[in-house]
Amino acid sequence: MASNGAADWKIPGLDEGQVSERLVDRIGMAHDASHYLVTPRVVVTAASVADVAAVMRQAAQQGRRVTFRSGGTSLSGQALSDDVLLDVRQNFRGVTVLDQGQRVRCEPGATVRSVNAHLAPFGRRLGPDPASEIACTVGGVVANNSSGMSCGTERNTYRTLDSMVLVLPSGTVVDTSQPDADERLRRDEPALWEGLASLRDRVRGNPDSLARIAQQYAMKNTMGYGVNSFVDHDQPVRILEHLVIGSEGTLGFVAEATFRTVPVHPFAATALLVVDELGVATDALGQLVQGGATALELMDAASLRVVQQYKEASPDLAELQVQRHAALLVEATSDDPDDLAARMSALNDVMAGLPIAEPPRFTDVAAERADLWYLRKGLYTSVAGARPAGTTNLLEDVAVPVDSLTATIDDLAGLFGSHGYDDAVIFGHAKDGNIHFMINPTLSDPRQLETYSEFTEQMVDAVLARQGTLKAEHGTGRIMAPYVRRQFGDELYEVMRQVKQLADPKAILNPGTLLDESPTGHLENLKTMPQVDDFVDRCVECGYCEPTCPSKDLTTTPRRRIALLREIQVRPEAEAEELRKAYDYEAVDTCAVDSLCAKACPVLIDTGVFMKTFRAQRHGALATKASVALAEHWGPVTTGLRAGMKVADVLPSAVLEGATRLGRTVISKDVLPVVGSDLPGSGAARPQPKSVPQAKGVMFASCLGEIFGPSESGCGRGVTDALGEICRAAGVGLEVPDLSGLCCGTVWVSKGFTEGAAAMAERTFDVLWAASRQGALPIVGDASSCTHGLEGLATHLPPHKAELWRTVVVEDAVSFVARECLPHLQLEAQGTMVLHPTCSMIHLGCVEDAIACARAVYQDVVVPVNAGCCGFAGDRGMLHPELTASATAAEAREVERLEQELGRRGKRIEAHASANRTCEMGMSRATGKEYRHVLELVAERLPGHERGR
Repeated sequence: MASNGAADWKIPGLDEGQVSERLVDRIGMAHDASHYLVTPRVVVTAASVADVAAVMRQAAQQGRRVTFRSGGTSLSGQALSDDVLLDVRQNFRGVTVLDQGQRVRCEPGATVRSVNAHLAPFGRRLGPDPASEIACTVGGVVANNSSGMSCGTERNTYRTLDSMVLVLPSGTVVDTSQPDADERLRRDEPALWEGLASLRDRVRGNPDSLARIAQQYAMKNTMGYGVNSFVDHDQPVRILEHLVIGSEGTLGFVAEATFRTVPVHPFAATALLVVDELGVATDALGQLVQGGATALELMDAASLRVVQQYKEASPDLAELQVQRHAALLVEATSDDPDDLAARMSALNDVMAGLPIAEPPRFTDVAAERADLWYLRKGLYTSVAGARPAGTTNLLEDVAVPVDSLTATIDDLAGLFGSHGYDDAVIFGHAKDGNIHFMINPTLSDPRQLETYSEFTEQMVDAVLARQGTLKAEHGTGRIMAPYVRRQFGDELYEVMRQVKQLADPKAILNPGTLLDESPTGHLENLKTMPQVDDFVDRCVECGYCEPTCPSKDLTTTPRRRIALLREIQVRPEAEAEELRKAYDYEAVDTCAVDSLCAKACPVLIDTGVFMKTFRAQRHGALATKASVALAEHWGPVTTGLRAGMKVADVLPSAVLEGATRLGRTVISKDVLPVVGSDLPGSGAARPQPKSVPQAKGVMFASCLGEIFGPSESGCGRGVTDALGEICRAAGVGLEVPDLSGLCCGTVWVSKGFTEGAAAMAERTFDVLWAASRQGALPIVGDASSCTHGLEGLATHLPPHKAELWRTVVVEDAVSFVARECLPHLQLEAQGTMVLHPTCSMIHLGCVEDAIACARAVYQDVVVPVNAGCCGFAGDRGMLHPELTASATAAEAREVERLEQELGRRGKRIEAHASANRTCEMGMSRATGKEYRHVLELVAERLPGHERGR
């Protein structure tokens, strides 16, 4: 987040830049995945546990309110504040694997995906497996007692937590891993210790409370505080530790959480069971669980009508005339293939006994299993993405005893019909009696809001009448806080109230969440979805895009870019104008347009492409005309750039950097780059054309190699020469066309020059279409960003040429070498390499090919867990070096730690590699290590290789 300048709220020990009252920060951070919206007065970015304690102490002294904010993926409104919003994600992402993966210690800002990536080498993972694992953080997992598709109640957060470090509102730090933790709590917080001991005895002495707790926690349940803690644990410190799980940040700050992990089962098989009646599926649940099913995902008739439109649907499903049908996605997993076979046999026996025409077939083929799971996981995408503009998607979850599941679904279906929610779908974790449903009301419409209020009341009555819980996974939040008393009764509700009073006597933490005496609290501060542009209106603000965004710790994220545009539509003009002015830098200039957000987005929004349209709007007629001229004369331009690089190479770096920084005070910082000592020398001209009758592909040598020379250890044309040398050694021919003045077009596309991109696209197509022998040969790019640009060339071509181009195979050099060359080479793998996968490699799907190339010559190849887009983005890293510095910080720290760890073992990292010249420059700048193209390093290990060939 950019520095605030001067904030009115001063906190001892915190830098001024950590406290922001800027409108753009407050409004951007106000938006989370829920359908509530509250704007904070101040956003504080904590850098340490001490910072968090200082904020809570000052808030208590001044009567202010604090909410912790991490991933922002919660759906029930529990991550919002009208006062102090405390960011505990940015500087709290640490993960430490313990006991060979048996345990893992995490900071609250680490995502579940990141934790599991650290555990993967040990064949372990976290027990909770929420669908939002790409973005939800450990802080939220603990705060919401997260579970997921397969963990049930046995492997959720409550059951797998080993210990935590907790900071109370008073500033007291409680480390429950210490042997004397209970004694310390009694000494440091005597009133809290005594109060918890008293409540424990009160609960245990009340037969009605014990019976209700036993019934409620036999199923997934995240309503209110986890009062089962008073039954499951004796020591007050353990009771407190488990009350904090699911407390939604209302009792204290979890600075660290240590989990007992669970094994990853390497063998799995999946089947889709379709039945004529929902009851047939739910009646079979017990037998399927007994037969060894580890996941049983339910889809109702409305869900089936949606998923049968998917290309992943089987012909039978696509042709099914859905009436009252339902489906179960059945999966079995195991550590042993024989055991898996036995489970499949048992499950087949169960399904053979059901009243269905033909039992489904289990598959253990990864691609087929992925298609089946997409049917289930794609539901949210389809329904949320297709909702009418301006409506809000409400995804809710409840749980009931499994034997009440059919009746509950019937109840809900009836309520949907009577309230006009005809597009509602029901799906969920049938094994646990846990179902989700989604409706799409327009909350800005008073009549629809009244309908929603009536629906909620009747839904609550229906679920509680079935002895269910109103929240199974998503947390109480604001949406169900008014109903906690109704679900648990007066006695246990009073116990919960006293828990809050004991831990947070001044009520500074997250008021209005989890417990709320207002009967209409769930209808207040509702978020509407004003229309902005068809391209982004389907955004549900889930936040899945945020962890992958290069600018997330510098300025803003895709979710916030869209949220700010929505706010500009409805804010008073003075505030809207302030946001528009800030938007240029915060959203547009510092977007790397790497489009990894689109791969993470459940509704497939490419915010990078959208930001390019803003850049395009800045261009006047003169700039547009110039961009076309640039495309038409790119050959002389690259020659001029190479000459300029040669001049820059002989100037003192201090003079060069000083001159460019001075120039940026006059010329736009989005036009004139910062040029310093790490700028490489100029490159060499592209290779001369060469016709090869038996060619296996067509080389497209990037113009990047002409402009930027290889690293100091490189030689000649860098990767271009390396690719040629590898192909010659393998006996593989490459056609080399005349590439003079040609480019993949990314230069124009990234800056929004659509006319220039189109002009270059046609010139490049004409040459490559002929060179590929009308699509018979693949085009092989030697820089991943350029390969990715060529892959999307059709977007900028006239229709008839675009159709032809789509028949051409475009692949990166690492893929070509892995397939065509490596099988014919005798190479020896020695040493350790760190490999940085570029964002283009991820889009192209060639990361595994790059790893294969690396492993051909290095014994140990490490891809950092924190690897992401470097933010260099062609020239963006020179225009805005702060973007690359922020984007690469975590990966650079990880590489440094690896270097230190290997050093302690007497080893070292021999090579650092990537597959794109500017990304290599960005990573070299970030780490101080020399990054080179992975194929250069392969070429150096060829028998008879001569440096400089």
